[in-house]
Amino acid sequence: MAATRLMVSTTNIGTSSSLLFKAAASPFFKPRHFSLCFNNTTKLVSKKRSFTCSALYRPDFQIKEEGTSETLDYRVFFVDNSGKKISPWHDIPLHVGDGTFNFIVEIPKESSAKMEVATDEIFTPIKQDTKKGKLRYYPYNINWNYGLLPQTWEDPSFANPDVDGAFGDNDPVDVVEIGQNRGNVGQLMKVKPLGCLAMIDEGELDWKIVAISLDDPKASLVNDIDDVEKHFPGTLTAIRDWFRDYKIPDGKPANNFGLGNKAANKAYALKVITETNESWANLVKRSTPAGELSLV
Repeated sequence: MAATRLMVSTTNIGTSSSLLFKAAASPFFKPRHFSLCFNNTTKLVSKKRSFTCSALYRPDFQIKEEGTSETLDYRVFFVDNSGKKISPWHDIPLHVGDGTFNFIVEIPKESSAKMEVATDEIFTPIKQDTKKGKLRYYPYNINWNYGLLPQTWEDPSFANPDVDGAFGDNDPVDVVEIGQNRGNVGQLMKVKPLGCLAMIDEGELDWKIVAISLDDPKASLVNDIDDVEKHFPGTLTAIRDWFRDYKIPDGKPANNFGLGNKAANKAYALKVITETNESWANLVKRSTPAGELSLV
């Protein structure tokens, strides 16, 4: 029988230390034309949901591991205080307030197991990606905390005119968190965006939001993309090069980047976040076909 544990390791999955992540979030950001979940007083609308659209206003949750790490059946579920499973993609609020956002770590820095939210499984747990039935690993460690912005979605039916008409990759928006601390799988961090890169992966647009944890010692020093080079010299080039080249050892071509192969500024990153939040809202309202994606 697969093991089940309510915990998340402070160093890596599999140790005995546990953390309870608590995040006091501001009212959910209401994108244009989306009012299913909140009324005008920004409180949760109390009604039976036929699908997951409203976020937890003050999400207190635990990490529930099922199975053994680095196996095909391993899953990291999110569980609320009542013991009910929730979706890290749909039920954790995007907005924290004051221009900051919730970020969920999928892949801790200096690790190589390709962990990701399973967007096609109920409650969208975090699992290790597979290819041809085998667990996937990057050819080398990723040097930053990597994960997703909840309640965002890169719409595969939308051709982005800023990036040569590339279509979204059908996933939540990715975040590269550049702070000094190593996160844990499933950890919730409050971050502020600093800029973004428009990666083109096999023809699909795959945004990379560059951000920093509010708990990082340098967080107050960096507020836009130009500050990154000043206080984290070489980091933007390193991020771009890492994501450009990581598929080459597997015999695939290098990835490309739009927007002139440069990182866009914070204002543009906020635009990306707003647009993909609206796309997610349309997805959970079923205004956009979900295909095989789980909306629970």
